[in-house]
Amino acid sequence: RCNFEFDLCGWMQDKNDDFDWNLRTSSTPKLGTGPATDHTLQEPSGHYIFVKSSFSQLPGQKARISSPVLSKRNKSCKVHEGEIIFYYHMYGAHVGSLIVYQRTKLKRKRILLNLTGNQGNFWQRMALTLAGNGNEDFQVVFEGIAGNGPKDGIALDDLTFSKEC
Repeated sequence: RCNFEFDLCGWMQDKNDDFDWNLRTSSTPKLGTGPATDHTLQEPSGHYIFVKSSFSQLPGQKARISSPVLSKRNKSCKVHEGEIIFYYHMYGAHVGSLIVYQRTKLKRKRILLNLTGNQGNFWQRMALTLAGNGNEDFQVVFEGIAGNGPKDGIALDDLTFSKEC
């Protein structure tokens, strides 16, 4: 479970992407970017992770953050029953895309979610079922893709794996 109030909780920035997810608060003085509050505390001082389209990112550039490795051999992680539950905020006329996928240690990918464009100026809950076929360890990856608007962005908060994982 990660609410980003203190750190990234073991989630790791991808070294082979174009830019990073940033830990931030809503009280960051950037008017017009991101949610008014985090999801956890519902206060401007609460933390979440965020990617935004800006003049330093070109449309289509990607930021990826990955979960700690989950072992499929661990009997407490029954992948056919496991879920990742999280809250997302995607707002702006030119916001990019959010893609969530499972990546095995052998770099095989299974897309769990692909959202593009404005999803509304509020936090939305999403629960995705984790699946697999074999004994490969895996990670869940959140990929934010920059859009065209300099104030548009994607925020994530309260990432939780279900008790099976």
